[in-house]
Amino acid sequence: MKMESVQRSLSLLVLCFLIMGTTMLVSGQSANNVRATYNNYNPQNINWDYNRASVYCATWDANQPLSWRSKYGWTAFCGPVGPTGRDSCGKCLRVTNIATGAQTTVRIVDQCHNGGLDLDVNVFNQIDTNKQGYQQGHLQVNYVFVNC
Repeated sequence: MKMESVQRSLSLLVLCFLIMGTTMLVSGQSANNVRATYNNYNPQNINWDYNRASVYCATWDANQPLSWRSKYGWTAFCGPVGPTGRDSCGKCLRVTNIATGAQTTVRIVDQCHNGGLDLDVNVFNQIDTNKQGYQQGHLQVNYVFVNC
């Protein structure tokens, strides 16, 4: 009986380390000089409703509380570094405009195909402090996965 208890405890401990290790692998991953475009999600106009926005991550995250869905601005993610598909949903990035140093944290809610980020227009405008991104149609940013 004691041996079974010890084995169960060890199994739980190993599982905890695996989960922590996976989380740590995502947190801290980063990429530099990434193209960021913008998308008119405007989540504040639709009560941060993933289903109304038809975002990819709605399948998994649409039932999260409003406080979770609205805590950060939204982005689609197709960057060169980090998890893809379902594994990226709900993760957060700290995004920095290379030209100005302006930065913000965003939550991944969607996928894209531009090889970088597709920021909600409000987020894009927030870090496009010199308006060069608007004139060019994109920003060059750095991003790092952060806990959210």
